[in-house]
Amino acid sequence: MRTTRAYVSLVLALLVTGCANMDAAKPMASVPDRLKPGPNEVFLMVIPAKGVQIYECRVKRDQPGQYEWAFVAPEAALFDTRGNPIGRHYAGPHWESVDGSKVVGTVKERADAPLANAIPWLLLNAKSTGSKGAFSKVSSIQRVNTVGGAAPAANCPQASAGTSARIDYTADYTLFVAR
Repeated sequence: MRTTRAYVSLVLALLVTGCANMDAAKPMASVPDRLKPGPNEVFLMVIPAKGVQIYECRVKRDQPGQYEWAFVAPEAALFDTRGNPIGRHYAGPHWESVDGSKVVGTVKERADAPLANAIPWLLLNAKSTGSKGAFSKVSSIQRVNTVGGAAPAANCPQASAGTSARIDYTADYTLFVAR
């Protein structure tokens, strides 16, 4: 009986481990090739985010007298895969851990999100700008699995110039480090 229980426990542990490994690889499975990190980078972690994308009604650069919703900044809380807060995402764009480590990203590649009204998926180069910690060695970040966050669909008339819109969004940020 004890041998059977031990065997069942071992099998369940292996199944759980296998499922956890599949979940870690899942974001990569449906990501377009151009958004995959370089061959010298390895997966570090997936960070779910929940927050807003902030837009402001502004004059179009190339069409004086016309107005549009222009992107200003993200503002989001970052979580571990269990839902515990681990940091924040804000203008720059920056990703900052509760331990004080942070990186700033620059867009390298982009792809349309599969869902309507979702912000694009991105591959960003990352550079450490904070103290040593959880994020300090991050070299690339993918923004995938986005829901919401796209600029308002309604026109922004001159009377709305200077007003802002905060559009809810969620995303997974997959972090990579150099080998």
